[in-house]
Amino acid sequence: MGTKAPRDPAKITWSSTGLTTHVPPSRSLSVDGTDIAVVVIYFIIVMVIGIWSSVRANRTTVGGYFLAGRSMTWWPIGASLMSSNVGSGLFIGLAGTGAAGGIAVGGFEWNAAWVLVALGWIFIPVYISAGVVTMPEYLGLRFGGHRIRIYMSVLSLVLYIFTKISTDMFSGALFIQVSLGWNLYLSTAILLLVTAAYTVAGGLAAVIYTDALQTLIMVGGALSLMFIAFIKVGWYEGLVDHYMSSIPTVTVENTTCHIPRPDAFHMFRDPVSGDLPWPGLIFGLTVLATWVWCTDQVIVQRSLSAKSLSHAKGGSVLGGYLKLLPMFFIVMPGMVSRALFPDEVGCVDPELCQRICGASVGCSNIAYPKLVVELMPVGLRGLMLAVILAALMSSLTSIFNSSSTIFTLDLYHKARPRASEMELMIVGRIFILVLMCISLLWIPIIQTANSGQLFEYIQSVTSFLAPPITAVFIMAIFWPRANEQGAFWGLMAGLVVGLVRMILEFSYTAPSCGQPDHRPSVLTDVHYLYFALILLALTCLVIVAVSLLSAPIPKEHLHRLTWWYRYDLEPRIDLTTPEMAPDPANSISSETEQFQQPTWKRVAMWLCGLSSQTSQSAPPNSESNDLNFLHEKPFWRKVCNFNAVLLLAFNVFLWGYFA
Repeated sequence: MGTKAPRDPAKITWSSTGLTTHVPPSRSLSVDGTDIAVVVIYFIIVMVIGIWSSVRANRTTVGGYFLAGRSMTWWPIGASLMSSNVGSGLFIGLAGTGAAGGIAVGGFEWNAAWVLVALGWIFIPVYISAGVVTMPEYLGLRFGGHRIRIYMSVLSLVLYIFTKISTDMFSGALFIQVSLGWNLYLSTAILLLVTAAYTVAGGLAAVIYTDALQTLIMVGGALSLMFIAFIKVGWYEGLVDHYMSSIPTVTVENTTCHIPRPDAFHMFRDPVSGDLPWPGLIFGLTVLATWVWCTDQVIVQRSLSAKSLSHAKGGSVLGGYLKLLPMFFIVMPGMVSRALFPDEVGCVDPELCQRICGASVGCSNIAYPKLVVELMPVGLRGLMLAVILAALMSSLTSIFNSSSTIFTLDLYHKARPRASEMELMIVGRIFILVLMCISLLWIPIIQTANSGQLFEYIQSVTSFLAPPITAVFIMAIFWPRANEQGAFWGLMAGLVVGLVRMILEFSYTAPSCGQPDHRPSVLTDVHYLYFALILLALTCLVIVAVSLLSAPIPKEHLHRLTWWYRYDLEPRIDLTTPEMAPDPANSISSETEQFQQPTWKRVAMWLCGLSSQTSQSAPPNSESNDLNFLHEKPFWRKVCNFNAVLLLAFNVFLWGYFA
């Protein structure tokens, strides 16, 4: 699935290195003044909300900046869970995969409801009773030693840069370029500056409140396009008829690639020959979803900022409901796009595809942008642009904030244990700016790579590297006997096997229509979702074997670190040496010193939320504090439980209805 997404071969020029930024003027590229006004108003509102939440948030302590002072209620958490997961890459990738293969890819979204409930009911209580801010920190407390924590921190940052940041930015900037004809680098730079501004200034609180607004705009705009598209095609029955007959005029002889899949409107597909086999979609995907929703810093950090466990659970349920929607407003519009424009979106002839969208493997990924440009009336097109920008900015800010949390607390603080709170705050903010520069430099590399496979690229990289992490977290939480040696060698074994498969995957490219398949059978016969299951099982076996062959961790080190011990009140002896308290000598300066600072310095400090004399070190989280958090009011516990059951029942009904 490519993400190079132009509308018409004549409108955008392609060079040997990919998309060139010279776009010939044309009628449909001229975006009306109304559209520009809509986008400008959107930007202003986002900045206002970002600044407002920055000013009222407590940005002066580690807990305030990285966890929003644990003051968040359920609705911004739920909205933020949705929008930090749905980036611009998802709009382009999901719609493109839907256009090429039908509704089964919507299972990637529906699967999230189950794992989100597991996050609120199983994982968050353990993380909170452990009193952690980052996921590598949890593994450090649970197993002791430094190697697992450092390995996890570095791997998380690498995965963010290579899968999330770069693909989202590329597809978002491309969308702007296709619809507005702006320069790719200029548009990305502007986007990055706006998002980095309020992420640097306001921390997690600013990110979550702006996310809530982005979710509103994203859902509203995408639903409006969905209704326009469905009216155009004759609702669901019309979509089934039109899609199944959407055959391009130019086809490849003696092949069937141009014919839509006979099982396009079925979620459950053949376990051996299906493009998304049903056991893989249910079980293999759950392995990847558990990594994304229950052990990934970007998502977990949102739930950790809740003011109580009931709010964390409520956020999970709202996020689960919101994740039911992309099937209807991203996947199905992608299929409508193929039904309306079979020659462009459904093209199969490699030479023609190369001319239309610069990717010889197919042009399904222009599905969503093409729909926006062809169907949206003036004004609403600006709204859709705002939707894509909202998707891009919300996922980027979330990743920026979480990456800086991991870098500051897991890597920098380890290297400089006596760093003051002020120093940690400044390092966290500088790291966001460094990430911004890396992201900009990374764009040309993705551009010249074969971006015909973008959504596949994200999914496959995840399925090769994430299952060992899922295995370690599940073992850490549910099996107290697991120890540091077992976890470390399990991670290493999983990494080696995953890397071998990943190198093979990128060494052999998937054949275009009508070409013979020369890939080894381990690639063609073992679907990546099955591979995720195999890798999970292998990692678990290594963890169990090595743990049983080495000494267990004594119970006094495990209080409040596993599911079974989460309510323990005994004091815990941490396996890792506790981080030293910030050095009072280099802690935040006194009031008198602050008045001696030059004006520019005081303004800069205020912008970063570091000025007030109340900026003392955050009080250490006491065990009783965290255990109070776990005690819910009976009424709200029942409300959360009822809503979770309702969500899962509705989810099962949808799976069954479309199965």
